[in-house]
Amino acid sequence: MPDSITSDLITLRDWIRWGASKFSAEKLYFGHGTDNSWDEAAVLALWAINQPWQRLDTIYDCRLTLDERDTILSLFQRRIADKVPAAYLTGEAWFGGLKFRVNHNVLVPRSPVAELITAGFEPWLTEYPEKILDLCTGSGCIGILCATVFEGASVDISDISTEALEVARTNVGEHEMSERVTIIESDLFKAAEFEGKRYNLIVSNPPYVDNCDLSAMPAEYQAEPALGLGSGVDGLDITRKILQQAANFLTDDGMLVVEVGNSWVALAELYPEVPFFWPEFENGGHGVFVLTAEQLRVCSDLFV
Repeated sequence: MPDSITSDLITLRDWIRWGASKFSAEKLYFGHGTDNSWDEAAVLALWAINQPWQRLDTIYDCRLTLDERDTILSLFQRRIADKVPAAYLTGEAWFGGLKFRVNHNVLVPRSPVAELITAGFEPWLTEYPEKILDLCTGSGCIGILCATVFEGASVDISDISTEALEVARTNVGEHEMSERVTIIESDLFKAAEFEGKRYNLIVSNPPYVDNCDLSAMPAEYQAEPALGLGSGVDGLDITRKILQQAANFLTDDGMLVVEVGNSWVALAELYPEVPFFWPEFENGGHGVFVLTAEQLRVCSDLFV
């Protein structure tokens, strides 16, 4: 039962307003699908009453049952006490318009690469990709979204984490992609399944947080698996390996797309001669580069 402090909160609007105020007062951090306290409270409240985000404007003033208020209060209290992203409390997150299952074994989907995928990687991808690889897949969101956009493509999704791939396997099943999406457990390209394979498109959101940023992250980011975040002193340990190896697994006209986030400055300084292209995003985000297979091969000596 809601306590005396919340007994006057009757409508959905009441609860979202109160939750947003509490979140702000507790100085929670947002960045896993929302960027402010109001939207974070709305996400949790809507999930509690099993209503979609699209209906929010029409149900703000609906009266909530006692059970619904109990559920919302519990979620708000856990959000404040545990300081974890809302997605870990609801077990779901949205990416490119699709819903994905998530838990503490995977990062919460939020990559700006979704914008590139839904745009078909235009204008860089000139040929329809028959084979796509999502490297460091986590929840499988990038690979599954690619399979949704490119309906004729076969997609491999790969990760080093067995636990993450269990989440990805659930998402592949729920999106009915088992016939076109193949799961590979591998440390980058080391698995035998990659032998002889060539992809038209390799997309990766690898760990890229440097040691300094990793130690200074808010609690909400610390709740995510460290394996999916940190990548050495400069955040580029894994990206360097991808740059060294990716050309061997791309077709002649293939393309590599990698997110490196805030480590993009260090990457550009490390390889000033490499012609990285950095797309701008309408929906926010930064630090994603595009390289063709030809560019990777021309610059191969720089990556050794």
